[in-house]
Amino acid sequence: MIEFKAILQKFASQGEKTGWTYIEIPSKTANKIKAGTKKSFRVKGKIDSFAFKGSLLPMGGGDFIFAVKGEIRKKIKKFKGDTVIVKMEEDKAPVTFNKDLLACLADDKKAKTFWDKIPTSHKNYYSKWISEAKTDATKAKRISMVLDGLPKGWTFGEMLRAEREKKLA
Repeated sequence: MIEFKAILQKFASQGEKTGWTYIEIPSKTANKIKAGTKKSFRVKGKIDSFAFKGSLLPMGGGDFIFAVKGEIRKKIKKFKGDTVIVKMEEDKAPVTFNKDLLACLADDKKAKTFWDKIPTSHKNYYSKWISEAKTDATKAKRISMVLDGLPKGWTFGEMLRAEREKKLA
């Protein structure tokens, strides 16, 4: 596990990342965590005293960012411009996905084909979103949305917008 100091930053205008609070992970530091990679990868550790799991996202030139969620910022009571102490290492635990989603993907070849092409971090996001549903009806609806959106090549945001538009129509 490596330890370093970082300054919380916030994207003003950066496409889908607009408004994100993050820390920069320079290539030299990222190489100490996982040598030679330029793709996103999972990490775990602590920001100040708050334990986290998440992913480093590539920003080009070997540099990465780590998005610091509101939950973490509230717990550590730090915001844009504040310095944090980061302890971080690669998270090598096996990734597991929602079993109901996987069962449905097995029956839908078009959706499964696209599923197999997206990064593990995206798969994890969909899976977690489905698993966090509080009712079976909500879980079923979310799985249906994913199965509908994947073959169309929609991002998570595009899928949600299409669902919202269906409700308004």
